[in-house]
Amino acid sequence: MQAIDSHTDPMVPVIAKVTRVTRDLSDVVTFEMEAEGWRGFAPGQFNMLSVFGVGEIPISISGPQSDSSKIIHTIRDVGPVSHALASLRTGAVLGLRGPYGTPWPVEAAKGRDVVVVAGGLGLAPVRPILYELMENRGDYGKVTLLYGARSPGDILFAEELRQWRSRLDMGVEVTVDRADPSWHGHVGVVTAHLRGADFDPKATTAFICGPEIMMRFTANGLVDLGVAPGDIHLSMERNMQCGIGLCGHCQLGPHFVCKDGPVFDWAVIKPLMRVKEL
Repeated sequence: MQAIDSHTDPMVPVIAKVTRVTRDLSDVVTFEMEAEGWRGFAPGQFNMLSVFGVGEIPISISGPQSDSSKIIHTIRDVGPVSHALASLRTGAVLGLRGPYGTPWPVEAAKGRDVVVVAGGLGLAPVRPILYELMENRGDYGKVTLLYGARSPGDILFAEELRQWRSRLDMGVEVTVDRADPSWHGHVGVVTAHLRGADFDPKATTAFICGPEIMMRFTANGLVDLGVAPGDIHLSMERNMQCGIGLCGHCQLGPHFVCKDGPVFDWAVIKPLMRVKEL
Protein backbone atom coordinates (compact mmCIF):
# COMPACT_ATOMS: atom_id res chain seq x y z
CA MET A 1 0.00 0.00 0.00
CA GLN A 2 2.96 2.30 -0.46
CA ALA A 3 2.77 5.25 -2.81
CA ILE A 4 6.55 5.26 -3.10
CA ASP A 5 8.52 2.55 -4.87
CA SER A 6 10.51 0.45 -2.40
CA HIS A 7 13.75 1.14 -4.32
CA THR A 8 13.60 4.90 -3.74
CA ASP A 9 14.65 6.87 -0.67
CA PRO A 10 11.64 6.87 1.73
CA MET A 11 12.50 10.44 2.71
CA VAL A 12 12.12 11.70 -0.87
CA PRO A 13 8.52 12.68 -1.73
CA VAL A 14 6.73 11.99 -4.97
CA ILE A 15 4.83 14.77 -6.71
CA ALA A 16 1.10 14.95 -6.14
CA LYS A 17 -1.36 17.24 -7.90
CA VAL A 18 -4.41 18.83 -6.30
CA THR A 19 -7.55 18.01 -8.29
CA ARG A 20 -10.27 19.43 -6.05
CA VAL A 21 -10.55 21.75 -3.04
CA THR A 22 -13.53 22.05 -0.68
CA ARG A 23 -13.82 24.63 2.11
CA ASP A 24 -15.48 22.72 4.96
CA LEU A 25 -15.21 25.38 7.68
CA SER A 26 -13.58 28.80 7.91
CA ASP A 27 -10.32 27.14 8.97
CA VAL A 28 -10.74 23.62 7.54
CA VAL A 29 -10.15 22.49 3.96
CA THR A 30 -10.52 19.10 2.29
CA PHE A 31 -8.61 18.51 -0.91
CA GLU A 32 -8.30 15.63 -3.32
CA MET A 33 -5.00 14.75 -4.97
CA GLU A 34 -3.64 12.28 -7.45
CA ALA A 35 -0.12 10.89 -7.65
CA GLU A 36 1.51 8.50 -10.06
CA GLY A 37 2.09 5.10 -8.45
CA TRP A 38 -0.45 5.57 -5.65
CA ARG A 39 -1.86 2.18 -4.76
CA GLY A 40 -4.21 2.97 -1.91
CA PHE A 41 -4.15 2.91 1.88
CA ALA A 42 -5.79 1.33 4.92
CA PRO A 43 -8.13 3.38 7.16
CA GLY A 44 -6.13 5.06 9.90
CA GLN A 45 -2.92 5.53 7.94
CA PHE A 46 -1.41 8.94 7.23
CA ASN A 47 0.72 10.68 4.61
CA MET A 48 3.56 13.14 4.98
CA LEU A 49 2.61 16.20 2.92
CA SER A 50 5.10 18.92 2.02
CA VAL A 51 4.80 22.36 0.51
CA PHE A 52 8.15 23.03 -1.12
CA GLY A 53 10.01 25.85 0.56
CA VAL A 54 7.71 25.79 3.60
CA GLY A 55 7.85 22.38 5.29
CA GLU A 56 6.25 18.99 5.82
CA ILE A 57 3.60 17.64 8.21
CA PRO A 58 1.72 14.35 8.78
CA ILE A 59 -1.95 14.32 7.81
CA SER A 60 -4.40 11.42 8.13
CA ILE A 61 -6.15 10.23 5.01
CA SER A 62 -9.88 11.01 5.18
CA GLY A 63 -11.31 9.48 2.00
CA PRO A 64 -12.74 6.05 1.18
CA GLN A 65 -10.36 3.12 0.95
CA SER A 66 -12.36 1.66 -1.94
CA ASP A 67 -11.46 4.50 -4.34
CA SER A 68 -7.72 4.25 -4.92
CA SER A 69 -7.79 6.93 -7.63
CA LYS A 70 -8.16 9.73 -5.07
CA ILE A 71 -6.00 10.80 -2.13
CA ILE A 72 -8.17 12.85 0.23
CA HIS A 73 -6.95 14.91 3.17
CA THR A 74 -8.77 17.25 5.56
CA ILE A 75 -6.59 19.97 7.08
CA ARG A 76 -7.08 22.65 9.72
CA ASP A 77 -5.20 25.89 9.11
CA VAL A 78 -3.22 26.23 12.38
CA GLY A 79 0.46 26.69 11.44
CA PRO A 80 2.81 27.69 8.61
CA VAL A 81 2.71 24.36 6.75
CA SER A 82 -0.99 23.68 7.29
CA HIS A 83 -1.71 27.27 6.20
CA ALA A 84 0.28 26.72 3.01
CA LEU A 85 -1.57 23.45 2.39
CA ALA A 86 -4.95 25.01 3.11
CA SER A 87 -4.13 27.76 0.61
CA LEU A 88 -3.47 25.37 -2.29
CA ARG A 89 -5.77 25.54 -5.28
CA THR A 90 -6.74 23.09 -7.98
CA GLY A 91 -3.73 22.29 -10.14
CA ALA A 92 -1.15 23.00 -7.44
CA VAL A 93 1.58 20.45 -6.75
CA LEU A 94 3.00 19.27 -3.43
CA GLY A 95 5.20 16.53 -2.03
CA LEU A 96 3.77 13.21 -0.84
CA ARG A 97 5.29 10.40 1.22
CA GLY A 98 3.31 7.44 2.47
CA PRO A 99 1.00 5.95 3.43
CA TYR A 100 2.51 5.20 6.82
CA GLY A 101 1.37 3.85 10.16
CA THR A 102 -0.72 1.11 11.70
CA PRO A 103 -4.34 1.17 10.49
CA TRP A 104 -7.61 0.84 12.35
CA PRO A 105 -8.43 -2.90 12.76
CA VAL A 106 -11.66 -2.62 10.78
CA GLU A 107 -11.40 -6.16 9.38
CA ALA A 108 -11.08 -7.63 12.89
CA ALA A 109 -14.33 -5.88 13.86
CA LYS A 110 -16.41 -7.91 11.41
CA GLY A 111 -19.30 -9.66 13.10
CA ARG A 112 -19.14 -7.29 16.09
CA ASP A 113 -20.90 -4.09 17.11
CA VAL A 114 -18.88 -0.97 16.28
CA VAL A 115 -18.79 2.33 18.17
CA VAL A 116 -16.99 5.28 16.57
CA VAL A 117 -16.38 8.33 18.78
CA ALA A 118 -14.87 11.51 17.33
CA GLY A 119 -14.23 15.01 18.59
CA GLY A 120 -13.69 18.05 16.39
CA LEU A 121 -11.30 17.42 13.51
CA GLY A 122 -11.00 13.84 14.79
CA LEU A 123 -13.94 13.01 12.54
CA ALA A 124 -11.60 13.15 9.52
CA PRO A 125 -9.32 10.22 10.50
CA VAL A 126 -12.30 8.01 11.36
CA ARG A 127 -14.24 8.88 8.20
CA PRO A 128 -12.57 6.04 6.21
CA ILE A 129 -13.88 3.63 8.89
CA LEU A 130 -17.42 4.90 8.37
CA TYR A 131 -17.14 4.54 4.59
CA GLU A 132 -15.88 0.98 5.03
CA LEU A 133 -18.66 0.10 7.48
CA MET A 134 -21.37 1.46 5.19
CA GLU A 135 -19.97 -0.14 2.04
CA ASN A 136 -19.91 -3.53 3.80
CA ARG A 137 -22.77 -2.98 6.24
CA GLY A 138 -23.80 -6.63 6.39
CA ASP A 139 -20.42 -7.65 7.80
CA TYR A 140 -20.93 -5.77 11.07
CA GLY A 141 -23.40 -5.69 13.94
CA LYS A 142 -24.84 -2.46 15.32
CA VAL A 143 -22.97 0.67 14.23
CA THR A 144 -22.94 3.86 16.31
CA LEU A 145 -21.25 7.20 15.64
CA LEU A 146 -20.90 9.74 18.46
CA TYR A 147 -19.50 13.09 17.37
CA GLY A 148 -18.79 16.22 19.38
CA ALA A 149 -17.85 19.72 18.20
CA ARG A 150 -17.16 22.98 20.00
CA SER A 151 -20.17 24.78 18.50
CA PRO A 152 -22.73 24.30 15.70
CA GLY A 153 -20.47 26.31 13.40
CA ASP A 154 -17.60 23.92 14.04
CA ILE A 155 -19.42 20.74 12.97
CA LEU A 156 -17.36 19.01 10.30
CA PHE A 157 -18.89 17.19 7.31
CA ALA A 158 -22.36 18.41 8.35
CA GLU A 159 -24.06 17.20 5.16
CA GLU A 160 -22.54 13.74 5.47
CA LEU A 161 -23.63 13.57 9.10
CA ARG A 162 -27.19 14.34 8.02
CA GLN A 163 -27.03 11.59 5.40
CA TRP A 164 -25.62 9.07 7.87
CA ARG A 165 -28.21 10.02 10.46
CA SER A 166 -31.01 9.36 7.97
CA ARG A 167 -29.91 5.74 7.55
CA LEU A 168 -31.91 3.08 9.36
CA ASP A 169 -28.93 0.81 9.93
CA MET A 170 -26.71 3.03 12.09
CA GLY A 171 -27.09 5.38 15.04
CA VAL A 172 -25.64 8.90 14.89
CA GLU A 173 -25.53 11.38 17.77
CA VAL A 174 -24.03 14.86 17.43
CA THR A 175 -23.41 17.17 20.38
CA VAL A 176 -21.79 20.59 20.85
CA ASP A 177 -20.01 22.16 23.80
CA ARG A 178 -21.70 25.54 23.27
CA ALA A 179 -25.02 26.02 21.54
CA ASP A 180 -26.50 29.04 19.77
CA PRO A 181 -30.15 29.90 18.99
CA SER A 182 -30.02 27.87 15.77
CA TRP A 183 -29.03 24.63 17.53
CA HIS A 184 -31.76 22.21 18.63
CA GLY A 185 -29.59 19.17 19.33
CA HIS A 186 -27.57 17.87 22.26
CA VAL A 187 -25.31 20.14 24.32
CA GLY A 188 -22.45 18.71 26.38
CA VAL A 189 -19.50 16.39 26.12
CA VAL A 190 -19.66 13.50 23.69
CA THR A 191 -18.91 10.95 26.41
CA ALA A 192 -22.30 11.68 27.99
CA HIS A 193 -23.94 9.70 25.17
CA LEU A 194 -22.06 6.45 25.70
CA ARG A 195 -24.61 4.99 28.11
CA GLY A 196 -27.47 5.69 25.73
CA ALA A 197 -25.78 4.08 22.73
CA ASP A 198 -27.08 0.73 21.49
CA PHE A 199 -24.28 -1.84 21.55
CA ASP A 200 -23.26 -5.05 23.29
CA PRO A 201 -20.16 -4.20 25.37
CA LYS A 202 -18.89 -7.78 25.30
CA ALA A 203 -18.98 -7.86 21.49
CA THR A 204 -17.98 -4.29 20.62
CA THR A 205 -14.98 -2.77 18.88
CA ALA A 206 -14.53 0.96 19.48
CA PHE A 207 -12.59 3.53 17.47
CA ILE A 208 -11.78 6.93 19.03
CA CYS A 209 -10.12 10.05 17.64
CA GLY A 210 -10.02 13.56 19.04
CA PRO A 211 -8.29 15.60 21.75
CA GLU A 212 -6.35 13.36 24.14
CA ILE A 213 -8.43 14.30 27.18
CA MET A 214 -11.60 13.37 25.28
CA MET A 215 -10.08 10.05 24.20
CA ARG A 216 -9.06 9.20 27.78
CA PHE A 217 -12.53 9.87 29.18
CA THR A 218 -14.18 8.01 26.29
CA ALA A 219 -11.95 4.95 26.65
CA ASN A 220 -12.47 4.82 30.42
CA GLY A 221 -16.20 5.24 29.93
CA LEU A 222 -16.32 2.34 27.49
CA VAL A 223 -14.36 0.15 29.92
CA ASP A 224 -16.82 1.07 32.68
CA LEU A 225 -19.61 -0.15 30.40
CA GLY A 226 -17.86 -3.48 29.89
CA VAL A 227 -15.87 -3.04 26.67
CA ALA A 228 -12.49 -4.80 26.87
CA PRO A 229 -9.49 -2.40 26.78
CA GLY A 230 -7.97 -4.40 23.92
CA ASP A 231 -11.10 -3.73 21.84
CA ILE A 232 -10.80 0.06 22.21
CA HIS A 233 -8.57 1.76 19.64
CA LEU A 234 -7.28 5.34 19.66
CA SER A 235 -5.38 7.39 17.10
CA MET A 236 -2.42 9.07 18.83
CA GLU A 237 -1.40 11.53 16.14
CA ARG A 238 1.27 13.65 17.79
CA ASN A 239 4.87 14.78 17.33
CA MET A 240 5.36 12.84 14.07
CA GLN A 241 8.03 14.35 11.83
CA CYS A 242 9.75 11.71 9.69
CA GLY A 243 6.94 9.17 9.40
CA ILE A 244 9.24 6.13 9.43
CA GLY A 245 10.63 5.93 12.98
CA LEU A 246 14.03 7.54 12.35
CA CYS A 247 13.95 10.93 14.05
CA GLY A 248 12.53 9.85 17.42
CA HIS A 249 10.37 12.94 17.95
CA CYS A 250 7.21 10.88 18.33
CA GLN A 251 8.60 8.33 20.79
CA LEU A 252 6.00 7.39 23.38
CA GLY A 253 7.58 5.11 25.97
CA PRO A 254 8.85 2.08 23.99
CA HIS A 255 6.81 2.98 20.91
CA PHE A 256 7.19 5.28 17.92
CA VAL A 257 3.78 6.79 17.13
CA CYS A 258 4.51 7.02 13.41
CA LYS A 259 5.58 3.40 13.04
CA ASP A 260 3.92 1.46 15.87
CA GLY A 261 0.81 3.67 15.64
CA PRO A 262 -0.79 6.06 15.21
CA VAL A 263 -3.51 3.56 16.13
CA PHE A 264 -3.02 1.87 19.52
CA ASP A 265 -5.40 -0.13 21.65
CA TRP A 266 -6.28 1.15 25.12
CA ALA A 267 -4.62 -1.79 26.90
CA VAL A 268 -1.27 -0.70 25.42
CA ILE A 269 -1.58 3.06 25.56
CA LYS A 270 -3.36 3.67 28.89
CA PRO A 271 -0.29 3.10 31.13
CA LEU A 272 1.73 5.50 28.96
CA MET A 273 -0.90 8.25 29.06
CA ARG A 274 -0.70 8.21 32.85
CA VAL A 275 2.93 9.38 32.75
CA LYS A 276 3.19 13.17 32.97
CA GLU A 277 5.00 14.93 30.10
CA LEU A 278 5.60 11.66 28.22
